[in-house]
Amino acid sequence: MPRSSTVPGSKVVLITGASSGIGEATARLLAADGHRVVLGARRAGRLAALAESIGAGGGNALPHVLDVTDPAGVRSFVTAAHDRYGRVDVLVNNAGVMPLSRLDALRTDEWDRMIDVNLRGVLHGIAAVLPIMQAQGGGHIVNIASVSGLRVDPTAAVYSATKHAVRALSEGLRQESRELRVTVISPGLTRSELTGSIGDGAVRAAVEGQMGIAIPAAAIGEAVRYAIDQPAGVDVNEIVVRPTAQG
Repeated sequence: MPRSSTVPGSKVVLITGASSGIGEATARLLAADGHRVVLGARRAGRLAALAESIGAGGGNALPHVLDVTDPAGVRSFVTAAHDRYGRVDVLVNNAGVMPLSRLDALRTDEWDRMIDVNLRGVLHGIAAVLPIMQAQGGGHIVNIASVSGLRVDPTAAVYSATKHAVRALSEGLRQESRELRVTVISPGLTRSELTGSIGDGAVRAAVEGQMGIAIPAAAIGEAVRYAIDQPAGVDVNEIVVRPTAQG
């Protein structure tokens, strides 16, 4: 049975990219633990259905249409959460795209999209929550990176660059903060809708051919749960989660 959202330790958790994949799985897990989840994503229908499903199971979820590339939209998302619950305890920067391709394919619009969503989107989230977390004397920012932030493979140069940047940004934020906790979670092959953003058919087929070993999105949700459930003085800085069979 889900815990009541009023139990001690219940947190207000904002999740971007919440309409599917890792974001959805994380929202379901944390809501079942009694946390109040605020769901942000572009697809209003999917968000509404997820919030309804969580509510039907006894959880507490607030949907909010969100495009992380829009700074004003991200501020509105955070403000809505703060207005409803009076605080913001955790931000999970999860929204991301992965249109892999070789650099010489010159798919520059896709490069820009990855930079806008994967990096600027994280920055917009940090900028929106940081003043609130500082004013309340604490908070936790969880950035979903990738094992591509630990290595670079052909077709993944720009994607890897954005994920390396997220790891560097997270470490900088951690070092600047004494009242905030900062966690980077780097998934390996995980079942999600990310491959659908790959416009190069040959690359998409190659990536999808590897997905037989992929772990469920809930495995990453479990990593988020572990990090945020630690005592206030314990900051889990980085978690890497791969399929056992992934090289």
